[in-house]
Amino acid sequence: MNKEKDVVFLCQFFYPEYVSSATLPFDTAKKLAKEGYSVGALCGYPYEYTDKKSPQKEIVDGIEIQRLKYIRASRRSKIGRIINYFSFIVKALFKMRCLKKYKAVVVYSNPPLMPWVANKAKRKYGCKLIFVAYDLYPEIAVETNSINKGGMIYKLMDKLNTSFYKNLDRVVALSNEMKEYIVANRGIDADKVVVIPNWYEDKYDELIKREITGGDIYEKLNGKTVVSYLGNMGTCQDVQTLLDVAEKLKDDDRFVFLFAGHGNKTAVVQSAQERLSNIVYYDFLHGQDYLDVLKMTSYAVVSLEKGLCGLCVPSKTYAYMMQNLPMICIMDERSDIAKDITETNSGIVVRNGESNKIAEYITGGTCVSKIRERYLEKYTPEIALQKYGDMFAELLEGVNG
Repeated sequence: MNKEKDVVFLCQFFYPEYVSSATLPFDTAKKLAKEGYSVGALCGYPYEYTDKKSPQKEIVDGIEIQRLKYIRASRRSKIGRIINYFSFIVKALFKMRCLKKYKAVVVYSNPPLMPWVANKAKRKYGCKLIFVAYDLYPEIAVETNSINKGGMIYKLMDKLNTSFYKNLDRVVALSNEMKEYIVANRGIDADKVVVIPNWYEDKYDELIKREITGGDIYEKLNGKTVVSYLGNMGTCQDVQTLLDVAEKLKDDDRFVFLFAGHGNKTAVVQSAQERLSNIVYYDFLHGQDYLDVLKMTSYAVVSLEKGLCGLCVPSKTYAYMMQNLPMICIMDERSDIAKDITETNSGIVVRNGESNKIAEYITGGTCVSKIRERYLEKYTPEIALQKYGDMFAELLEGVNG
């Protein structure tokens, strides 16, 4: 079956949204379009994470974008998120025929059932299928007590995985520990799993020159040692350990603990803010506000809940590395991130609940971070996107046009 176009991205979030689950696929699509591939995107309509209205169809940077309008419920509740996910999946299923003309489909792991749509397209239209594993289900749901192992939902997702993985041409894992988990638990050959970490644009020189002289962020953070947690505060992230640190240091006016982001744990953070004066909370920050916070941060925090090593990787990490911030890593020491921090002596790696160690670390003096060296070696957009380019050059070589 001849295909007239090369690659289509199937994902809920895409341009012009500013969350990483939108910007990373868009960056990848732009890279492929720039290299001469014909590229499309079938994505959700941008309701929340954008400051502009968009048409349902448009061409941006050579990418043919088709946006699907779906039910928009509040993401702050579990029911709301489920409604959003299933509504988008149903819309994508009805538009699946749009994938017929492409040689390859790139699908992402969020929402968790989206790969099922891509798998149907693979079976029906014979396209290449690439899965970018931002997170792995149903294991994450089990480890975070969202579902029971052996229950009906678990069995359904496990069955879908068995069918899905055997049809994949490539899996993109975000880290080496994720690749190890996939190979050990998904019945797929190691040579089909490619490790390509996420990335963040290098704005180091801009931030060095940046001057902040006013505004709400400046007023709340200026003159303080700022411990920042930025980005998603969802099911996978451990925010409680850092809140415990804030509790321990509530009488030390040198420190402020900044939380900025979204997710189902923001209510816990806001509740703590009401009784602890050293906690500052903002909704999701982007653009100039985000850069201001990076500039004023003294220590940056990345975290995962216990048991999630190999199942997901916090994308916020790479902005911290770019800015050469000392890092507080609350996750398994086997992870690539923990190894990067330890090997460069650029922060501290602790287990969940070890708030005493974090308090001792940040009150003990300034860390001289060298993590930017590791960023330049592994996590720039140019390095990651070249790996995507190489993967697609190999996959599409000889595919009929």
